[in-house]
Amino acid sequence: MKYIAIDLGLKRIGLAYSAHKDFATPLKAVQRKNRDQASAEVKQVLKEWEADAVVVGIPLGGSSEDEMKRRIAHFMNLVDFKGEIFYQDESHSSLEAENIMKGEIKYIRDGRIDSLSAMIILQRFLRTI
Repeated sequence: MKYIAIDLGLKRIGLAYSAHKDFATPLKAVQRKNRDQASAEVKQVLKEWEADAVVVGIPLGGSSEDEMKRRIAHFMNLVDFKGEIFYQDESHSSLEAENIMKGEIKYIRDGRIDSLSAMIILQRFLRTI
């Protein structure tokens, strides 16, 4: 099964890929200008990588969980993805990603942190299946 993880943000959308249960890799993030452009670019990534399922990071258990699921459902509807969509707790994934990069390269808001966060979300999901 081929998975794409999405860390959906207002400015950037982090992406990661896995076709093997033990390995996930970050992909180039999508710079979000508007929802139509962002959904078209994510749709292209899903097609290019032949994704069977999408794993979306979401803050589980909070009061905003239902609202976030509604927003994600709307975005994925724009993407027009026909495969399965899974939700995975994204708690502290951005902090973990920043810690991975600390000292390695200068912190630049180019989407690397977002895609590393998506990779962490995907790794968490893969450990549960």
